[in-house]
Amino acid sequence: MKIRMAEARDEPRWRELWDGYTRFYEREPNEATTRHTWARILDAKSPVEAIVVEDEAGRVIGIANYLLHENTSTLAPVCYLQDLFVDPQVRAHGAGKAMIDWLVSEMKHRGWARLYWATKENNYRARGLYDKYTPHSGFLRYQLLNPGT
Repeated sequence: MKIRMAEARDEPRWRELWDGYTRFYEREPNEATTRHTWARILDAKSPVEAIVVEDEAGRVIGIANYLLHENTSTLAPVCYLQDLFVDPQVRAHGAGKAMIDWLVSEMKHRGWARLYWATKENNYRARGLYDKYTPHSGFLRYQLLNPGT
């Protein structure tokens, strides 16, 4: 497997995986949001970045979208792994782990203070992987949605 930054040529496959990701989290893909997210990934001035994982044949089989941001508890920026998705046809072969390992390496190399992510409580398959990196933080997430957006 090969991990690399997402490139413009990845858009069609990224969109397929993105749609699978949004449906997994019980959201309908929204074209305007999808276009905007992809544009931010390609914009060097945006804090949103993405990597892809390719199989031996060079086919993109997974995506990870993440963003870097300042915070109030450290001097260095932190990285939020917002979206991680592997093609269901090739899961359990290390693609998710490879992307997280890549981000851990980037955290050390680029001096990020922290790498963090969230998942649904009942996403047991993903949690089995995540628990190998660190125990659950114990924090609960609260979220208010603006119905006008």
